[in-house]
Amino acid sequence: MSQRDHQPFQTIALLGKVNHEATRTTLFTLEQSLLKLGYQVIIESRTAEQLSGTQARVMSLLELGQHADLAIVVGGDGNMLGAARILCDFDIGVIGVNRGNLGFLTDLDPDHVLEQLKAVLAGDYQTEQRFLLQTEVIHHGQTKAVGRAINEVVLHSDKVAHMIEFEVYVDNQFVYSQRSDGLIISTPTGSTAYSLSGGGPIVVPNLHAISLVPMFPHTLSSRPIVVDATSTIKLRAATDNDDLQLSCDGHVRMKVAAGDEVIIQQHPHKLCLVHPHDHSYFRVLRNKLGWGSRLF
Repeated sequence: MSQRDHQPFQTIALLGKVNHEATRTTLFTLEQSLLKLGYQVIIESRTAEQLSGTQARVMSLLELGQHADLAIVVGGDGNMLGAARILCDFDIGVIGVNRGNLGFLTDLDPDHVLEQLKAVLAGDYQTEQRFLLQTEVIHHGQTKAVGRAINEVVLHSDKVAHMIEFEVYVDNQFVYSQRSDGLIISTPTGSTAYSLSGGGPIVVPNLHAISLVPMFPHTLSSRPIVVDATSTIKLRAATDNDDLQLSCDGHVRMKVAAGDEVIIQQHPHKLCLVHPHDHSYFRVLRNKLGWGSRLF
């Protein structure tokens, strides 16, 4: 994580949860305040539909990625993930205002957002690089689908609570074949998401690693494995499976037919997260997971 005292931001993009009253209020407050302070403000086009008569420029997510210095995402981690999958391709910082539930990725308190943003916009903040996963489905030697994820890629059945069978390879080395409900391939960012619910380890964000977490395996000897983030992971669906699905952050879904291969590796671009200067990852964990406070 880089140190404080960066260049101040000039052009600020705003985007957030659609059709959510509390988010609309925060977005309106941010827009009006930032314009009064003299910043150039861009509103993402779908977000602008919530703000009638906006005085800011309106652009698509792709366009604002090319023009803004900082994107402020108002909502939950899901909104942050959706923006991150696109904005990682651009040289832009991203910071979140928590209008969701847990909020591992959204730092700012909506009730004190202007106060917390003031120092950030002036250049007093931390930055952190988070890597994403990219995945492709190979059918008869040809790529038929691609996706990217900041949290996790999940291989699973398209039926509820249905056992599937597949092989796992890491850097072309056979690891195991497995019968389970599926497999979660997680980044450190995703280690506090679906992977955590599946019994996977919490992996600190600066660790260059990928976790492979089985979902309800058919053997007690099956355990999570952590590999280097430069590894190429290959999954091969057994030929007697029904059609499977591959999910990226629980959003993008791709069909995996019997015998198909899935290739998962690190995406070439990283997401630049911006945090207030006093951000602490372990304080976030304590607060969100209800861990004990200091004894002394």
